[in-house]
Amino acid sequence: MLKIAWSSCYNHPLAEGHRFPMIKYDLIKDQLLYEGIVTAENLFEPKELQIENLATCHDADYIKNVINLALNPAEIRRLGFPLTKALVQRELCIMEGTLLCCDFAFKNGVAMNIAGGTHHAFADKAEGFCLFNDFAIASSVLLKKKKASKIAIIDLDVHQGNGTASIFKNNPNVVTFSMHGKNNFPFKKEESNLDIELEDGISDENYLQKLAQGLDLMLSEHEFDFAFYQSGVDILITDKLGKLKVSQAACLERDRLVFKHLKNKKIPVVTAMGGGYSTKIADIVNAHCNTFKTAIDIFF
Repeated sequence: MLKIAWSSCYNHPLAEGHRFPMIKYDLIKDQLLYEGIVTAENLFEPKELQIENLATCHDADYIKNVINLALNPAEIRRLGFPLTKALVQRELCIMEGTLLCCDFAFKNGVAMNIAGGTHHAFADKAEGFCLFNDFAIASSVLLKKKKASKIAIIDLDVHQGNGTASIFKNNPNVVTFSMHGKNNFPFKKEESNLDIELEDGISDENYLQKLAQGLDLMLSEHEFDFAFYQSGVDILITDKLGKLKVSQAACLERDRLVFKHLKNKKIPVVTAMGGGYSTKIADIVNAHCNTFKTAIDIFF
């Protein structure tokens, strides 16, 4: 059975003007239930992550300043949200959701977090709506507890996973792969183990070809025992920030390629939703729901 992390706090209205992207978390859950893709039994609600798990990859002073709501104005501007107690609680629940998904993925092959994919958070700073880095935390905990020895992070959001790349730049046990818009945020890129930069307006065919080549290269060079997949849908042609021209059909095929590659290699995977900023929220929700449907189709 596919297990899915979801919490009512995911949908908290964080700031004026940010309500629209936040409501997608409830809408994804509701759509999956409405279509009968999942039932309430598939869902579990995470609590807040323990601080000791934050410390596996985030700096102690940074953690203290976040918990005490003591980031300075420049740091808060970099985050992009007001720093509030509700935001910190929300982030800690998201972090715990991704971490708990790991045990379900080991058991079932795949597990999913309706939120997460907070790949812009660095060890010592927030960025781009990301306060803590859920894939980095979960990877660090798995390595620390010796539940995994070689981890793949596959990041297909339109924005480079710069925080993740920075955190693991000197860690040979985590291999980072980011396929992202060349001319999109962040404008100063970090160095992943494998970066594929995409030109604006890339076609479906070229996008999928580059992805297949990247997956083949990554999985042929390393023997992984766990993977994380950031499945942002801001690659869509309808996305107001993405600058690419990827269709809904190709976005679904992207998910199929990733899941098939990992299933064939018998690599458990935790998937988080990442970004999506299409003008019509239905485009965002449908694309995210396709990721869940595809995971069920491949693994169950």
